[in-house]
Amino acid sequence: MKYYASIGEKEYEIEILSETQVLIDGVPHEIDLKVLRQCQSLSLLVDGRSYDINIYQDNGDWDVLLRGRQFSVEIDDERERRLRLAAGQVARPTGRYVLTAPMPGLVIDIPVGEGDQVSKGDVLLILESMKMQNELTAPRDGTVTRIETKVNDNVERKQDLLVLE
Repeated sequence: MKYYASIGEKEYEIEILSETQVLIDGVPHEIDLKVLRQCQSLSLLVDGRSYDINIYQDNGDWDVLLRGRQFSVEIDDERERRLRLAAGQVARPTGRYVLTAPMPGLVIDIPVGEGDQVSKGDVLLILESMKMQNELTAPRDGTVTRIETKVNDNVERKQDLLVLE
């Protein structure tokens, strides 16, 4: 089965061939995936290159934390994609997006304010966790309608941080 992963404006076609082989945009890759804890922390080898990844499903999409940066990833399988395209939808519907903490940590900075217009990829909040500063970014264009935390707050995983509409 094929999957389609969208990160920002870039879309990737992924076909799983076996437990150790995938095609990404038609290019074969050797993989080795190990779940480290609670299906959230992964150790991934792609063509011999190592990646430590934290993943969280939220708001219907996946948040991926890699090297201190958070990426919002939309994933469709072949069937979902065909149904969406048949219904005339080019992109997934937009609406209210609640940014939640992907892990426990300390809020270091909130460079946006309520009412601010933001673009996809803009930094909404910086969260320090395990001595790393993680930039949490906007998954799409929108307006910050509510901020649920403040600088120097300790937050728990899945705690609401702000709302984007």
